[in-house]
Amino acid sequence: MIKVLIIDEEVKARNILNYYIIHFLPVIAEIRQAASATEAQRILSDFQPDIVFLDIRMPDQDGFDFLAGLNDSTFEIIFTTAYNHYAIQAIRFSALDYLLKPVDPDELIKVVLKLIDKQDRVRKKPQLYQNLIHNMEKKNIEDFRLAVPSEAGIFFFHTFEILHIQSIGKCSLIYLEGKKSFLSSRSLGHYEDMLDQFNFIRTHKAHLINPVHIASFGKNNEYVILSDGSKAEISRRKKRDLQQYYRID
Repeated sequence: MIKVLIIDEEVKARNILNYYIIHFLPVIAEIRQAASATEAQRILSDFQPDIVFLDIRMPDQDGFDFLAGLNDSTFEIIFTTAYNHYAIQAIRFSALDYLLKPVDPDELIKVVLKLIDKQDRVRKKPQLYQNLIHNMEKKNIEDFRLAVPSEAGIFFFHTFEILHIQSIGKCSLIYLEGKKSFLSSRSLGHYEDMLDQFNFIRTHKAHLINPVHIASFGKNNEYVILSDGSKAEISRRKKRDLQQYYRID
């Protein structure tokens, strides 16, 4: 039996989400609502939800302050928010889940079923929540830490530490400074979308490059040589774009 708590100051938003859950997610057996962080804390004193839908903006305490005050929580959190680029980026960089308002039923179903299917992730959540709080305390996205859960544990690092990312099937192999690397279950497309604002370059269908670490180009500009001496292939299609961008022959 899956139990849910919806925390949102807007009555309409709570009721719409409640309606969608009842009609599209019969796996959820009990739903409770709170209009503020204070009310939510009172409910949590005798109610143990499996999933909490947490609005970022609330009257007495925002969602991130509420999160910082949680002790040893075992429930999953799905953040809900109207479009706020900075907050969404902080959430994404922390490998956490969110829904944009107005909530799309299909996105709701996808996110909830994913969480139910991955209950083992709960034990890793405190580290991810702490990373989110760390990111929200920063004034610039460049200072965010990226959280990447893997079979070997959770890795935290800044974007400038990434040399390049290589596609390995549906997964990604991330290469960092200091000859460190590890496998992420996320696709290369996921990281390409997330790191686009940092001008990462897709030089090949299998390679995403951090331009900060480009040292030079190889013979006939067929590959990139990175700051650690490693190489990444350049496809014919991308070769022309890079030649124009870097003004090389």
